[in-house]
Amino acid sequence: MGDDARKTRVLFLCTGNACRSQMAEAMLRHLAGGRFEALSAGSNPAGFVHPLALEALERLGISAEGLRSKSWHEFADREVDVVITLCDNAASTPCPIWPGSPIQVHWPLPDPSFHAGTPEERLEFAVSVAEQLRRKLLAMIALPFERGLTPELRESLAALANV
Repeated sequence: MGDDARKTRVLFLCTGNACRSQMAEAMLRHLAGGRFEALSAGSNPAGFVHPLALEALERLGISAEGLRSKSWHEFADREVDVVITLCDNAASTPCPIWPGSPIQVHWPLPDPSFHAGTPEERLEFAVSVAEQLRRKLLAMIALPFERGLTPELRESLAALANV
């Protein structure tokens, strides 16, 4: 986990950093901001936070304050502990070499911004994706990070793809 003076840094990646990774960043900050530093970025950032992400977070009572679309290059020289890709495109794109040898796992989730339907159906889908993320994040928060970035922790984080 790095030194004890800082929080565990978790970087969520998606290609556009507009929807899923933004929701994950806001949710982790909301659920366990005292223990984790939540970050998000994209390999090809959209330049905006998708309105569906903002609406889903609002519906779940989670602040979107400070969210913005960012390139992963912004974090290229920062040590992170865990990198979680949330879209298949980001998972298959060669990532930068992160300082500190973080644990890297993939939690595939569908992109609400491409979901068809009425505005309300699209919002309901975005909320369901956010709720899937919340289940994964709550399970992640319960893991023994205080023991360090062990192979067992990596296996447990990877298994959360199926939660």
